This record gives sequence, C-alpha cells and structure tokens, in this order.
Amino acid sequence: MSNSVALAEVWRGPFMESVHRGHAVVCDDSGQIVHAWGDPQTVILPRSSAKMIQALPLIESGAADAHGLGTEHLALACASHNGAAIHTDRVTKWLDHLGLDDDDFRCGPQEPDDREARNALIRADARPCQMHNNCSGKHSGFLTLNKHLGAGPDYVDPDHAVQRACLEAFERVTGESSPGFGIDGCSAPNFATSLHGMARAMSHFAAAPTGSAEERLRTAMTLHPDLVAGEGRACTNLMRAMGGKVAIKTGAEAFFIAIIPELKMGVALKIEDGGTRAAECAIAAILVKLGVLAADHPETLKYLNAPIRNRRDLVTGAVRAAPALI
Repeated sequence: MSNSVALAEVWRGPFMESVHRGHAVVCDDSGQIVHAWGDPQTVILPRSSAKMIQALPLIESGAADAHGLGTEHLALACASHNGAAIHTDRVTKWLDHLGLDDDDFRCGPQEPDDREARNALIRADARPCQMHNNCSGKHSGFLTLNKHLGAGPDYVDPDHAVQRACLEAFERVTGESSPGFGIDGCSAPNFATSLHGMARAMSHFAAAPTGSAEERLRTAMTLHPDLVAGEGRACTNLMRAMGGKVAIKTGAEAFFIAIIPELKMGVALKIEDGGTRAAECAIAAILVKLGVLAADHPETLKYLNAPIRNRRDLVTGAVRAAPALI
C-alpha cells in the first residue's frame, strides 16, 4: 500500500502517541467517487466485509427461497458473530433443516468470543465446534446454495461451483475483474479488488430496488444487528445507533464498509496496519461526516473520541479521527 493518509490518532494527555494511516472511499449510486482519502486504487482483501456479496448467489440462485430462509438466516449469512447462543442455536436449526450437521462445515472450530458461551464450554469441559466459528452463518449459506446446486462437499475450493458463483457476483458488483484471492480465516477464498471497487459495490447495494437480493440482504442486516456481530461489537452498536438506516460490516485486518440507502452511497475503508480501533474510529467519523450518525450519540462516543482508560479506570487519552476526516 502507498499514498495512505492519517485516519486515526491516539492521544495520551497532550501528546499524539500513535497514528493509524489508511485509505477510504465513498461512492454514489453511479459508482463515482464522492469522497476519497488516500489511494482509491489500492488493492485490498475486504475479508468479512464482503459477506453480503458472497451471499448474493444464495438468493439469486433461488436457494434461499427454496429452503424458506428468512431475514434472520440472511443476517447470519452476512455475519461475523460472537458465537453466542442467539447465533449458534439458529445455525444449529438451519443445518438441521438442511439435513446436515457440524461435520459438513469447512470453516473450522473457533472459541466463541461471547463470554457466557465460552464459560459454558469450560464448565462442561467441552471443545468449541464449527458452529461457534464467527463465519458459521456464511458457511450455512454456502451449504444451502451447495445443496441447491447438488455440488460436491468441498464447497470452499476456489474451483467449486459455490465459489465460482461468489466470484461472478463479486466481479459484477465491484465492476472489476479480481486480480486473485487469499484464503480467509474460515478457509473460503477472499477475492481482491480495489478500494474503489469495494465502495462501488456497497453503493450498488445501497441503491438496489426493493425485492432485489441486495436489498433483502442489507435489510436483514439492519433488522438484526445483534445477529450480524453481537453485544459489545461496533457493527451492532453503530447500526442500532443509526436506527436501522445504515448497514455496516467489519472485516479482519481493519476493513470496514457501510451501505447507506437514503443517500444511495457506499463506503469502504482500510487501515493499513490492521488496527481495529482505528477502523472503528474512522468509519464512525465518516458516518458522522455524511450526516447519518449523530456525533454525540453514546454509541458513537465509544469509537469516535473514545476514551482510553488505565488500570485504575482513569482517562489517560483518546482515539480520535485524524483532521482529514473531520
């Protein structure tokens, strides 16, 4: 990455102690850039911020309707969840409906981020399973599509029909040919594009008409912010703060997107050092700048000008948006 700009600053008392640099793009419904910071053409891996794109074939193929999937299923297909009971119980029922079980997943087991779920496993002397994986909702969507297509079991193989459908959807909505892919933490291919391409894709979702696959997915996310991430998470907190008007989604290594239907705009940002605190601060600042998030909302203040506290709970500094975003 090159030509990045400062997007978030960490202050301790009167001293700026650290700076997080990155890139961000806002697109309108024509795919044109409205705002940009850094280099819009920098090539990125959107990681889990691309889950709503990966879920497009689930709906467009007819698989979602054929298997009676509702908004909760679609929200989980876009989720990076905490592995709480509200997530794993729904995933379990989804697989039961498909006649499948945990062994059919290819995402791998993961210790849940939800404290109650993690403590329950410890008390039971049990190991986490693949349903606890933060991507198990996405993989349930993959398995649903796979069953509909009648394809083979290794649905994460880049040459599998499921992943070929995901690539077609990805290139269609980004408006670019992908230069390649990396293997994500859940073993599925994660396709690369430019930051502009990803923002263009999110503006496409924002402008999509009622009843389209894109509209159904973005609506599911805003209806169920607790399923998209979980309690205490920025995605859940900020979607609630915006009253369901905007869908946002984080991705590993400090990626973030926003889908803003009322403005028909999409946002994509990447912090180059992978710092999550900076990505959360920057996306909050951009949403405030665009007028869809109140700067003084209590949830906003957890990420924008967020206080840093020490072991004695004294405020010692703050994470602030860099001047370029203000």
